[in-house]
Amino acid sequence: LFPQASMMFAKCTQKCAGAVLLIALLCCVLSPPAQASKSSEDIRCKCICPPYRNISGHIYNKNVSQKDCNCLHVVEPMPVPGNDVEAYCLLCECKYEERSTTTIKVIIIIYLSVVGALLLYMAFLVLVDPLIRKPDAYTQPLHNEEENEDARSLAAAPTPSGARANTVLERVEGAQQRWKRQVQEQRKTVFDRHKMLS
Repeated sequence: LFPQASMMFAKCTQKCAGAVLLIALLCCVLSPPAQASKSSEDIRCKCICPPYRNISGHIYNKNVSQKDCNCLHVVEPMPVPGNDVEAYCLLCECKYEERSTTTIKVIIIIYLSVVGALLLYMAFLVLVDPLIRKPDAYTQPLHNEEENEDARSLAAAPTPSGARANTVLERVEGAQQRWKRQVQEQRKTVFDRHKMLS
């Protein structure tokens, strides 16, 4: 009963994430026609003007078309008097930039939907999964016995003076011995179960 409930919850989470993503895409696609065309936020001309005489450098942004992307149309108010405008504009570097705010919105919505689905799944794993899973009657005694053996082996191990007590070789050897004991215990458990079933 509990594994079925967890599977149903996982499927529901996936369906909810899919539904949120579908709604977000529909909202972006079915936007009003005025927003479907390029809005003034999607195009701009950026002029970077370095310091000139006693005027500090400045960056100017303006929503203009590509043909009007030059210093004379973007730099307002003009910081220099009329006879220095040409020299000042020659120093400025103007660049036409275009972007799609609709695409940016769709990507952000997809990203937030995926993060939300992952957070829901994490909440499920942290809160619900420990309640559903019951400790296995066979593995619990084996873990307890393994911990007791580890404690006994650490207590019985002699500590040589002048040398490190826990060298890499000793650790590897201890891990190998524990692994061998685990394999023997598992074999014994499997054979005991097999005898009980037959």
